[in-house]
Amino acid sequence: MDGYKGGWIEIIAGGMFSGKSEELIRRLRRAVIARQRVQVFKPLIDDRFASEDIVSRDDRRLKAIPVASSADFLARVEIGVQVVGIDEVQFFDAGVVDVCMQLADAGIRVIAAGLDQDYMRRPFGPMPALLAVAEEVSKMHAVCVRCRGAAHYSQRVSGGNAQVEVGDSSYEARCRSCYELYEATAPEEEPVVQLTIPQSA
Repeated sequence: MDGYKGGWIEIIAGGMFSGKSEELIRRLRRAVIARQRVQVFKPLIDDRFASEDIVSRDDRRLKAIPVASSADFLARVEIGVQVVGIDEVQFFDAGVVDVCMQLADAGIRVIAAGLDQDYMRRPFGPMPALLAVAEEVSKMHAVCVRCRGAAHYSQRVSGGNAQVEVGDSSYEARCRSCYELYEATAPEEEPVVQLTIPQSA
């Protein structure tokens, strides 16, 4: 943050279980302690732990405004706010990049946390564009559940093939060596039973 003038964009990126929300909450709480006006937003789709809080896995919490789109997000930003936090930013539409740029250009510090890759290791939603325009990027790592190395991937272990599948139980943190391509198995088809109806005499 040192040396930045006016507004700027900070991105906290990484896989699941890497402490992104925890780091976001830490930075936002420091801003609150400094008596800065802070607003926090989250996508409406993310209601895993609480609908109106961002929650870290060590149960740190911060009140947040759930919004359905980037337009809704921009409309809810209050006049005079100095710091804007966004959790799970990968779930927003592409317009969130322009919103973050507008806020930073207006002198607001924007701190956004989210997954940079999905379970297939593909860039996730607006994250590539946000990483490109950010002044500061922090890459977080979890611990691989298999080898205990630094894990950067969100390994899906159950569920379907949809890109967005909210829920911790379907994922594990894995490193590059332990990552395996996941493909949902199709449910077995029920055998077709044909009934022979005897003709009446």
